[in-house]
Amino acid sequence: MTLASATQLFNPVTMTWSKKLLKALDVTESLFPALVPSGTVLGELRADLAKDTKIDGAKVVASCSNQLSAALAGLPICKGEKWAFIHLGTPTTVVGIDLGRPLINEATREMKFTHLLGPGGSTALYKSSAGLFILEECRKYWRERETGLDGDLLTHLAISAPPFEAFINPHDPRFATPGDMPLKVQAFCRETEQTMPRKPGPIVRCVLESLALTYRQTLRELEYLTDTQVTKLYILGGAEEDLLNHFIANALEVPTVVAPAESAVIGNVSMQTVALKQLKSVDQARDMVRNSFRTETIIPHASAWHAAYDRLADIMLCGANTPSASA
Repeated sequence: MTLASATQLFNPVTMTWSKKLLKALDVTESLFPALVPSGTVLGELRADLAKDTKIDGAKVVASCSNQLSAALAGLPICKGEKWAFIHLGTPTTVVGIDLGRPLINEATREMKFTHLLGPGGSTALYKSSAGLFILEECRKYWRERETGLDGDLLTHLAISAPPFEAFINPHDPRFATPGDMPLKVQAFCRETEQTMPRKPGPIVRCVLESLALTYRQTLRELEYLTDTQVTKLYILGGAEEDLLNHFIANALEVPTVVAPAESAVIGNVSMQTVALKQLKSVDQARDMVRNSFRTETIIPHASAWHAAYDRLADIMLCGANTPSASA
């Protein structure tokens, strides 16, 4: 079901393929497989495969076929936590919150939120946001033209750059295509009458701060829609982005746990142990994860992000009226 829920043909209320959509598309429902919850034992490995692989008595388990769902199953969450997650990726990042049931109304539709089934029948409400594409394109540009400008040096230069000097709207269409990304960042800053970052350090800092503030906006939307105050944030896919992780924690003002890079693998193993009754529940599996893997928790400490967030909101409104943004 977790994999099916990531398609456009799944009904998260009935937990089945959407008969209405299949009928509208004139698609026969029999073409689609039966759906089972994550953590379902499908049966024993076929005798001929067991003989060929020399694996006797093995059971086949449908764990979490969707990678993000599997990663959520591998998080060291404490029972009762009001938690949200950010899955950093390229080209998009996903920002979501854990729910007990789907939340489907005009507000979630207008604000472009959708659902993903998680482990144990849980439901995540999430939205895709700007990912690391802008940052990766900047790195690629400098790597091809500047020797020695590797990730560690760029991070050091960004840390040394003045904070909150300039921001971009990561959703501006110009940032969705490859090319001279540093020049695009500079052009946006110039068009919105900001201090234009000229060197790699300030440009990287501008991009990272803008991404963090954009994720803050999405989290605030989630809290508003669900009437929830998030008390813990989990970052997936951020093992190599330490500076961005700290910016996110400070911008969102929430204690932030950087999940292990292997969270999806951990989650799939956890769901198998529950399915095979080696553990009693998903909560117990998460207790096991919490006691088995070391994680970094970032405690927010900077209050200057409030004014920065207001500035970016004004800049995004201004940027929406520029020729490039409206093209």
